[in-house]
Amino acid sequence: MTEIHELSALDLAAAIRSGQLSPGEVLDHTLERAERLGPEVGAFAHYTPDHARGQAQAATERLRAGGDLPPFLGVPVPIKDLTMVAGLPFEAGSAAFRGYVAPVDDGVTTLLEQAGTVMVGKTTTPEVGLPPYTEPDVAPPARSPWDLRRSAGGSSGGAAAAVAAGIAPVAHGSDGGGSIRIPASASGLVGLKPSRGRISKGPHGVDGTGGSTDGVVTRTVRDTAAFLDVLSQPWPGDHYRLPGPRTTFLDAADRRPDRLRIGVLNDPITVSSAPVHDSSRAAVERAARVLEGLGHELVETTVPFSEEDWAAFQPMWAVGALSIPIRPEAEELLVPLTRFLRDQGRGVTGLELLGAITAAQQLARAAARTWAGLDVVLTPTLATPSPFIGAMRDDADPVADFDAQKAFTPWTSTWNMLGAPAISVPLHRAEVDGVTLPVGVHLGATRLGDEELLISLAAALEEADPWPAFAPTV
Repeated sequence: MTEIHELSALDLAAAIRSGQLSPGEVLDHTLERAERLGPEVGAFAHYTPDHARGQAQAATERLRAGGDLPPFLGVPVPIKDLTMVAGLPFEAGSAAFRGYVAPVDDGVTTLLEQAGTVMVGKTTTPEVGLPPYTEPDVAPPARSPWDLRRSAGGSSGGAAAAVAAGIAPVAHGSDGGGSIRIPASASGLVGLKPSRGRISKGPHGVDGTGGSTDGVVTRTVRDTAAFLDVLSQPWPGDHYRLPGPRTTFLDAADRRPDRLRIGVLNDPITVSSAPVHDSSRAAVERAARVLEGLGHELVETTVPFSEEDWAAFQPMWAVGALSIPIRPEAEELLVPLTRFLRDQGRGVTGLELLGAITAAQQLARAAARTWAGLDVVLTPTLATPSPFIGAMRDDADPVADFDAQKAFTPWTSTWNMLGAPAISVPLHRAEVDGVTLPVGVHLGATRLGDEELLISLAAALEEADPWPAFAPTV
């Protein structure tokens, strides 16, 4: 018999609707695994069992009442601790926010609750979500269940650890430079960064420079697609808004795309000198073989702009760190990397920030010219295997820390600047230092709003070359 934690979110929701499982049974199983495995993998900053029991009870009452039911009634979905859940801790991975309680629900929290999900905890994040590793001072580091010595990635590292460890089938995340796709690759999961304007920051948040978005990490492409249907709802006053799918994004997972022209790129984009590990190249080669076997045309492509051009992104990142509201007396509680970036932000003039935003938009034009005629660009998700805990975080030298981050993730942030969607799928595995690790491949659309195409393509890869749902240790 399949165990509760082995079910996808869609299958779990179906089992609850049919009466095979009750919301209470599912929650008890999830909380037991969260309490037993959560500390081992560093998945949670805060457990919320009382909140979850209230939601599970409400789900039970809805089932008894009958009628139309929300799509994920009773399904556990933790929320990243960069997102507010009213009345619960909101510490953003930082001692500077210790003890802060969210006054309201963020929009994605509301949408997940309306979909019937049960929020079992707030997942760990690095301080204010900045680095691609999750090693906050206020919570345990997020570890990959494939190798507990290694990082689960970041900044949605706790979310990835929770799903990869089989605590929940889906977890909320967010992505401002790769923060869904990076942990998806490090932890053997599916991670989609939606298009700019696909998932609203409303009703309380705003888009800012438009580089960040919400989403989920999952074990299957169909779960990812179904949760995009849940989260891609507009709020009044949205600055960006895209047309919806032809039917649903879940339907797109059951369609197969027409013949596509896919560019293959192993060269790093943002750090030209970044070493690319053999396992990352092997993952792209494997994906290329499968895609060619599916009838798609694969061609070599090139980096669309120089490393120096990409540096226009950095002032936006630094000012973004500076814009986080932190009490002056709490500045000393910040980790050195955050203080470094905020200090950089203080040195950026208004004119320089406007220039950086303009330059980033010009890079999108350059990419469109270079990749004209391509539907998708295939790259590794990460340049190297995920680092050992503590190996990348460098409090003594935050400049070296930031440089190491860029070399580790020389592709993902490009799609945050472009605004187009991108997905990491765990197609490959490789033995590294005597341990089998997952290795993600990155599929980046060349056009805004092409989530349906990416979902169809990723689902075709999953069908043709299935990946394991769990690490061997799970």
